[in-house]
Amino acid sequence: MKPYAETFYKSKAWQDCRNSYMKKVGGLCELCMKEGKITPAEEVHHKVHLSPQNINDPTVTLNYDNLIALCREHHRQEHGARKRRYKIDEWGRVTPI
Repeated sequence: MKPYAETFYKSKAWQDCRNSYMKKVGGLCELCMKEGKITPAEEVHHKVHLSPQNINDPTVTLNYDNLIALCREHHRQEHGARKRRYKIDEWGRVTPI
């Protein structure tokens, strides 16, 4: 988490917004649903990423139109995380994907 966002993400306003948004969408990943899959959402993601310039703007930080509920994998993709190139088999061995 970026230092400028720590206070916001710990705020009651964000916690309430996050919880009510998650309830509104049924707690499911919205991108998985578009793919025909049912996956629990683990994150509420800001479509317009938070920055020092907009962190105090509730039309960005607390606006449902700027939020999307995502599973862990889709959230990683949204932030440009590299996809895993390996898996661990049933014997605990690392194997390429």
